[in-house]
Amino acid sequence: MSPKKLVQDFYKSDALINSEIMNTFLHPDVLLDWNSSTGFKHMKRQDILDLAKELGKAYVRSKARISHLLKEGDQIAVRYSHYIKTIENPREEMLLAHFMVIWEVKDNQLYRGFQLSQLP
Repeated sequence: MSPKKLVQDFYKSDALINSEIMNTFLHPDVLLDWNSSTGFKHMKRQDILDLAKELGKAYVRSKARISHLLKEGDQIAVRYSHYIKTIENPREEMLLAHFMVIWEVKDNQLYRGFQLSQLP
């Protein structure tokens, strides 16, 4: 699978709220540097899996609406808006945040990520 297709499949899946699906996409040595609205986070594999598990407890549905997906070598840049449906209100889709991520793909898995996010 091409790196671009891998990243596209990742964001089309429920990986962001399902740690089991997330696990299939992550390289064993994955690292994610995340500049969020609340500060900087350096996340390792287990941190990312734990986050997906926590999000899965609060949200019944997750959808990434990709606006840009660019490839250069094994690096993929993706810009997307993350929408969710909560357990309390599963009929209403709400914008969680906007994201810009550059992923490096290694061994057909997400290996190194650099992410920026902004609340709506």
